[in-house]
Amino acid sequence: MTRLPLEGIRVADFSWFGAGPIGAQTLATFGAEVVRVESEAKVDSLRVVHPFAMNPDGSFKTGYNVSGYFNNFNASKLSMLLNLNSERGQEIGYRIIEKSDIFVTNFTPRVIDKWNLRYEQIAKVNPRIIAAYAPMQGMEGPHRDFLGFGAVLTPVTGISEMSGFPNRPPIGVGTNYPDYVVNPGHTITAVLAALRYRNRTGKGQCVELPQLESVVNVLGTAVADYLANGNNQTRNGNRHPAAAPHGAFRCLDDATSVASPDRWVVIACRDERQWAALCGAFGQQASATDGRFATLAARKANEDALEAVVGEWTAGRRAEDVMELLQAAGVPCGVVQNSQDLLDKDEHIRGRGYYRYLDHAETGRAAYDGPGFRLVATPGELRAPAPLLGEHTMDVCERILGMTADEVADLLAEGVLA
Repeated sequence: MTRLPLEGIRVADFSWFGAGPIGAQTLATFGAEVVRVESEAKVDSLRVVHPFAMNPDGSFKTGYNVSGYFNNFNASKLSMLLNLNSERGQEIGYRIIEKSDIFVTNFTPRVIDKWNLRYEQIAKVNPRIIAAYAPMQGMEGPHRDFLGFGAVLTPVTGISEMSGFPNRPPIGVGTNYPDYVVNPGHTITAVLAALRYRNRTGKGQCVELPQLESVVNVLGTAVADYLANGNNQTRNGNRHPAAAPHGAFRCLDDATSVASPDRWVVIACRDERQWAALCGAFGQQASATDGRFATLAARKANEDALEAVVGEWTAGRRAEDVMELLQAAGVPCGVVQNSQDLLDKDEHIRGRGYYRYLDHAETGRAAYDGPGFRLVATPGELRAPAPLLGEHTMDVCERILGMTADEVADLLAEGVLA
């Protein structure tokens, strides 16, 4: 049986919501044993938000274990309930950290201080620990205790300013993008670098990842453009300075599309060859030499008219047909896919087996996101569905911490465990 690359590594996951747990799940996917420390006094809010699994009669299931949101980002973990607001609970927390290689949290410094989980404190318990702190604004600074989510980060980092159409309010990216991609990816990269350092030197270290500073990276050239040219980049819709047409174009509605029949394709022409190929594919060869559109500069100068013409051509066709027609002609084009497309219709994603189907005790069989990358020799895998709230408290106490059944019973009676 192929060993996973992080087998033998234990992670103390003291995080919640998105950025922390998603990063820790990546470690679990590649073999680490991840102990998700939770509290029944303040349940992770992702456990109580939609989408919820449905009953056979069409009603939604209820409880702390049926959120598709939470379950998708916590597969292959153990769940332990621990009251960190008590001195005894903090002692148990230290024992978990002592038995772990990696500590992950994205709580604010205020909470970290309250629970006595600063690096200098936990390093006394375990000098080899790699401790990753990912609060929104960092561990120090004027805004260190500010709360926030991805929906807050997108405006404060400048992403929302650049998202939307000119002369309209900023709209952001429509999802908590930083939580899913940027911050977990940067956190895990830093943790693995620290793990490699420890393997060489035997020394642990603290990793600080202010989510604010992590997310600013996705602005690309915007800051450099302002620094060098004084140009403050802002919303430009779907347009691009080096391509025309460049945008999303409406196609025929599709009544089989759940919730919304709207269908769209995206098209991009970077040079005259691609523009001529697009015109030829639609049987409109004369438009390739139309003075308004013959060159990139001309197309940019007449972009409203250009988009109206292309939109008229796509409006009477199925999105998939337009994509195949233009791709065959060498024109960059793709369907604007929705969730239904990705899960049920995309033959490439299905053929690669990206979505993994797991059986959960309360939600039944459900699709989980697969690993975001693959290692040929040691591929990651989702070994188990997301845990039920507190499902592994007894296992962690007995197997990892070496407690007796009587000790566990006493802690349960005291309210330290649940």
